[in-house]
Amino acid sequence: MVGTLVSFMTMAIGGRELSDELSTFQILFFRSLIGLLVISILLQRSGWQQVSTPAIPIHFVRNLAHYCGQFGWFYGLAFIPLAEVFAIEFTVPVWTALLAVFFLGERLTVPRMIAIGLGIVGMLIILRPGLEVMKPAALAVLGGAICYAISHIKTKKLAHIDTPLCILFYMTVIQLPLGLIPALYDWKTPSVDAWQWILMVGLTAMSAHYCLTRAMKLIDATVVVSMDFLRLPLIAAVGFLFYGEPLEWAVLIGALVMLTGNYISNRAEKRKLN
Repeated sequence: MVGTLVSFMTMAIGGRELSDELSTFQILFFRSLIGLLVISILLQRSGWQQVSTPAIPIHFVRNLAHYCGQFGWFYGLAFIPLAEVFAIEFTVPVWTALLAVFFLGERLTVPRMIAIGLGIVGMLIILRPGLEVMKPAALAVLGGAICYAISHIKTKKLAHIDTPLCILFYMTVIQLPLGLIPALYDWKTPSVDAWQWILMVGLTAMSAHYCLTRAMKLIDATVVVSMDFLRLPLIAAVGFLFYGEPLEWAVLIGALVMLTGNYISNRAEKRKLN
């Protein structure tokens, strides 16, 4: 989980640094390019036969949604405080739970309804609709969170069909042209200094998901959720110290409300399994 926290924060810092020089499309293109190189090396060792799949349409829908989610996340990094981006991202479990009812036929249990209710309350505390002008970048991150939820739903289906490396391979292959084609309209050759951030974003994108998956196998989901929440105060501290971003209590309180809902839901799921 320490690896997960460091990876996500480093990726956010890299995205913020690159936003001054490159467009969001270019950042996503380079992220996919580096990811494809890493996955190709791993497939060379474990076998390319696993990329054969009957689920190409599901891969396409998943990655289109995931790409839109990434776009909203990286776009938000350029215009709103880092802590606000991370806090809005915590609504992903809310949208995932709702979509799972319609697309996977999962039951909407009382703990899940509590998690959804507290998630919506927390989101309203953070966005404060009616009290201030809604920032387009905040809405982009929120839209990205919904797209991430769609991606999670499709990933759950693919997990029963393909290997994790196969899923990651098609993620990079499909998203590579999605980033490249629009980036060509306003292409800027990265400076020498930008390449360190490009490599950082590409590598930490892979390490974040790898570390999170490993953590899920080694410790309870409730512990993962609790430790994942540390991303918010840590990135808020980074934003304050290095970018002069104000520490907004509404963001921290809203995220804490969402965390409480996720924690209650995960505890209930654990008891049901036991």
